Amino acid sequence: MSKGVNKVIIMGNLGRDPEVRFTKSGTAVCNMRVAVTERRKNGDSWEDHTEWIDLVAWGKTAENCGQYLAKGRQLYAEGRLQTRKWQDKNGQDRYSTEVHCQSVLFLGGGRGDSAPAKDGDSFMDNDQLGF
Repeated sequence: MSKGVNKVIIMGNLGRDPEVRFTKSGTAVCNMRVAVTERRKNGDSWEDHTEWIDLVAWGKTAENCGQYLAKGRQLYAEGRLQTRKWQDKNGQDRYSTEVHCQSVLFLGGGRGDSAPAKDGDSFMDNDQLGF
């Protein structure tokens, strides 16, 4: 039996500030929502179509995302697609599909400015961080 491949590449803009929280064991988890817009032809005209994608980063990557990213900031992320099942307050099963980031590249300027990100702060990769 052959193995499959689960790899996702996303480049878009944050729709809101990242939300960082910590697990009971102290591991940082960062949730982000990214807008990815593409042009699509509709008859004789072109239209923008935006897809909203949920990203999750862990550990030092999560902490850096929370510290250096803000709403509107462009990013590039690589990771794997994961669907989780949970129950709402009425006991109904719900499903969420997210990209669990293995690396995040901060594009553009820092929090709200147009200056380029510093090289040392722009890329956080779980392999480089020992995860």
